[in-house]
Amino acid sequence: MRESTPKQEKLDTIIGSDFQIMRGSPRPFGSEIRENGINFALLSKHATAVTLVIYLPMENESVLELPFDPRFNKTGDIWHMFIQGISREIRYGYRVDRQPNLQPLVHRYQPEIVLLDPYAKAYTGAPEWGQLYRRNGENGTPPTRNHRRSIVVNDAFDWEYDQPLNLPLHDAVIYEMHVRGFTIDPSSGVAHPGTYRGVIEKIPYLKELGVTAVELLPINEFDEMDSDRFHPDSGAPLLNFWGYNTIGFFAPKASYASRNRDSNPVREFKEMVKALHKAGIEVILDIVFNHTGEGDERGTTYSFRGLDNSIYYIIDPVTGMYHNYSGCGNTVNCNHPNVRDLILECLHYWVTEMHVDGFRFDLAAILGRGRDGSVLADPPLIERIAHDPILANTKLIAEAWDAAGLYQVGRFPAWGRWAEWNGHFRDDVRRFLRGEDGLVSALATRLSGSADLYQGSGRAPYHSINFITSHDGFTLRDLVSYNEKHNWENGEENRDGSDANFSWNCGEEGPSDDPEINALRRRQMKNHAALLLLSHGVPMILAGDEFGRTQGGNNNAYCHDNPISWINWQPTRESQDLLRFFKRLIEFRKQHPNLRRSSFDYHHGENHPHIRWHGIQANQPDWSEHSRSLALELYGNPADRDIYIIVNAYHGPLTFQLPRLLFRQQWLRVLDTAFDAPRDIVEPGREERLPDPSRYTAAPRSVVVLIAG
Repeated sequence: MRESTPKQEKLDTIIGSDFQIMRGSPRPFGSEIRENGINFALLSKHATAVTLVIYLPMENESVLELPFDPRFNKTGDIWHMFIQGISREIRYGYRVDRQPNLQPLVHRYQPEIVLLDPYAKAYTGAPEWGQLYRRNGENGTPPTRNHRRSIVVNDAFDWEYDQPLNLPLHDAVIYEMHVRGFTIDPSSGVAHPGTYRGVIEKIPYLKELGVTAVELLPINEFDEMDSDRFHPDSGAPLLNFWGYNTIGFFAPKASYASRNRDSNPVREFKEMVKALHKAGIEVILDIVFNHTGEGDERGTTYSFRGLDNSIYYIIDPVTGMYHNYSGCGNTVNCNHPNVRDLILECLHYWVTEMHVDGFRFDLAAILGRGRDGSVLADPPLIERIAHDPILANTKLIAEAWDAAGLYQVGRFPAWGRWAEWNGHFRDDVRRFLRGEDGLVSALATRLSGSADLYQGSGRAPYHSINFITSHDGFTLRDLVSYNEKHNWENGEENRDGSDANFSWNCGEEGPSDDPEINALRRRQMKNHAALLLLSHGVPMILAGDEFGRTQGGNNNAYCHDNPISWINWQPTRESQDLLRFFKRLIEFRKQHPNLRRSSFDYHHGENHPHIRWHGIQANQPDWSEHSRSLALELYGNPADRDIYIIVNAYHGPLTFQLPRLLFRQQWLRVLDTAFDAPRDIVEPGREERLPDPSRYTAAPRSVVVLIAG
């Protein structure tokens, strides 16, 4: 008769009468629910011993530890096991070891640590945002022990007829946002603040704004408590708010779910995607394959380091020291064949099972580094992603640089496929609008789609993701309110964050009571918005810029889970006027294909627009060093009306001779940033006739749009 113990009684709750341990299958990786049980498969090339550790829900002590027999439960480098008659509600992890281990700094096995499954779709351990379960050291020093467990997930979900939308990239207007920061402020008015469901509640706002895609800052599981920073005044711990420290690439962040335990975060993420798709809005994930949240040798071991350190990371093969091209302690060994497979399977999962529409790859230049850190001419991972048949319609956006100085904007190995965050667009527009000399030619190149960067590689204007601001840097309001960064609250004595902001405070640093300064700031915000949304390429808007959100001059707010990073939805007259301007501008862009070139070839299709450049004299653009103005005419498209745009960054008014129109048409005013609302931009059909149809005087530091009518 079997002796009954508390542990045995617990075990009896998860195993059935048909419980049996079988050989299992080496694929797929991770845990897979099958008809009579669960299959487990794990890659660990250099391990000599692997043990599957089973837990009950809400329990910290294991109830069952099952060693893999390397003769029976192993195929090549893959350890696998099928357990018949076991509950799907279990939690699990792995102990992995190597004996003898003659290179402990290269093969960092720690069998006392129970490792996460890197292919798991969900984890336990921190469902509530900001849990302090790992704050057990002085000054918040994290322990090396991992307290999370892997969950067996049933992927069943009724998608009905939903699929990725596959909207044309050249028609996109992208909205970059943080899931928690978007609705966590009480002013958001949602019932589920800071969650995927909170995003669902704000879909009517997103539709009204007119964006076609949301680009979500990292939603893959991460540890917001890994920061060692403290607020210099209050002493409160600062968090890793942005989430660029991935723990699991397949798992959505549990604390972003209103129902945040078990498999619920997976379901709630799917519900958000499905709801956004019904509204015609795509979902793009900001995904971080360049490094993980394990950091360097001092960081917490979650899975990769303890499974196969020398495979997953770029390290010195002798000393085991981590190469740090990411600036975050480690660099993922992206072009190791096994790691390439993991990345491709991860992308396939998010597209096929989670229905996302695209990815923005953080520090994507690292994806082109070899196994020794060298820059590859033809990186196999980037090529595989570009030509992968499952990803054929998926939007691929590269942040084409890394933290080690590799800057590949316009030179990213794209195979005609990859789009890029265009940092040159951001910098050139900022510098021009603050009044620098010698930038007229650069501005013309950016407005027309950056052919200098993308045409030579067989790409199109829409491969340029244009942006003025992003999560990393000043907000739009701060861009026109501060000359210097103000990051003192980050706890790093204002040393962090970029000094190359190309900003201008319009005459006074920070908030001002001067009505002239504030009026100029409002105009400059509209100028930036206008150039962003009137340019060829794909515009990306930072959430909150459309109504003038401020971070108080902080240009690196990665560590602030507080009003510095949160969206404040409390309306003011000024914020509502700016929001109206953005809405009308997005609507204008959508109505006019002349603003959305799909090719640099002027003979590409009968409806392709032509560009004619002007200065204050028609057909005579001033490309000189000291010129601070430019005009352009978009014409020749029978599917659209001709458009004339003036950009005046000079400190005085300039009068522009207008080009003649055919068929007795006249130029009508749509937009002038020098005007107050509602005349700053008018509704369709309410364009204003000009007092003098042959010329237009543009106010100092203004953008004007005229349309033929």
